Amino acid sequence: MDRTANVDRKTKETEIFVKVSLDGTGKHQIDTGIPFFDHMLSLFSAHGFFDLSIVAKGDIEVDFHHTVEDVGLVLGEALNKALGERKGIRRYGHITVPMDDALTSVTVDLSNRPYMVYNMPLIPFSGANFNIALSREFFRAFSTKAGMNLHINVFYGQDEHHIIESIFKAAGRALDQATSIDERTTGICSTKGVL
Repeated sequence: MDRTANVDRKTKETEIFVKVSLDGTGKHQIDTGIPFFDHMLSLFSAHGFFDLSIVAKGDIEVDFHHTVEDVGLVLGEALNKALGERKGIRRYGHITVPMDDALTSVTVDLSNRPYMVYNMPLIPFSGANFNIALSREFFRAFSTKAGMNLHINVFYGQDEHHIIESIFKAAGRALDQATSIDERTTGICSTKGVL
């Protein structure tokens, strides 16, 4: 079973290409023009064992929002395509990941019913050009296009970098579980017979 997908998307604000293989080893080539975002997507790929290529050009001179959100949309669409009919997948994934001062839990249901919960402690904005609000926008777009019920709960943390890193690592790990094949599941993991 070939669980790969390529997606291209071009708008007046961004041009994005994503290639994903769900059954990879975590190899990645990522260039969004936003180094911190590249680093987070690399962690997502490595911890999810997805082979991932992303090339994005966006109006980052305006701000990072369009590029970050649109990468989420295209990556979500690629994940959805790679899953196909979602036959045989475990469907659910859950993990809690520490990163120094931060602790994050991510829970996934690949139900084809998009919904996101994003709970974050209030921390003072550090002034960094990639902040927690951008992380939320990425995952909202990603979960919508992927057809994913996504719950991100940051229990605590003081450093923005550590919080965001714990989210991306946990998202990769939870999705690795949810996308993996369960040999006991011969069709769709739903009493409805469809996701």
